[in-house]
Amino acid sequence: MRMLLVEDNDDLAETIIDRLRSEGHSIDRESNGDQANSLLRHAQFDIVLLDINLPGRSGYEVLRSMRARDDQTPVIILTARSQIDDRVSGLDAGADDYMVKPVDFRELSARCRVLARRKAGNASNVFTAGDLVFDRGAKRATVRGQDAELRAREIQLLEILIGNLGRMLTKEEVADKLYSFDEAPSLNAVEQIVARLRKKLEGTPLVVKTARGLGYMAYVAEE
Repeated sequence: MRMLLVEDNDDLAETIIDRLRSEGHSIDRESNGDQANSLLRHAQFDIVLLDINLPGRSGYEVLRSMRARDDQTPVIILTARSQIDDRVSGLDAGADDYMVKPVDFRELSARCRVLARRKAGNASNVFTAGDLVFDRGAKRATVRGQDAELRAREIQLLEILIGNLGRMLTKEEVADKLYSFDEAPSLNAVEQIVARLRKKLEGTPLVVKTARGLGYMAYVAEE
């Protein structure tokens, strides 16, 4: 998943970023509420992890601004504020979830997966298409019972495609979801990842179609 972390504590931010990147996610970070608000006006993310006490403008203001312009990106508030009134204020402002620091990173990862499943309309961590089984929690895919041995980027791509079944994604959209701003990938790199994933999924009902000049679309073929 492509995530934005808005957190002004450098040590905490580094820890969260390291943990989520180790799970194969692409993470960008802002430490200022004004800068985060500006970024969110022109960049798309799968999930936003949002602190409340920020320089510039508060996390509540950032969140209200998102919802006012109909930005429905899932938001998890991460804050030291633990009072019930604070939780109610955050949820009423439009947050999808609320976690009190210090957070358990396993729980944070699980909650991110829940929101990703909800956004994609899936109730389970496990996606099955014929003899392809993909476990989002374990970051593991099997084909005919054998480990597909997917690399981290291939797992990210598979998650993106499964979350957008039947929808055409441009190469630029795929690149934006695969990489953070400081990684600056080439579209050729995206093509290579798609080609590797397609080869490893050969023989399964999950089809990754390339439409020249348009992009990629995944769908489950009828058996």
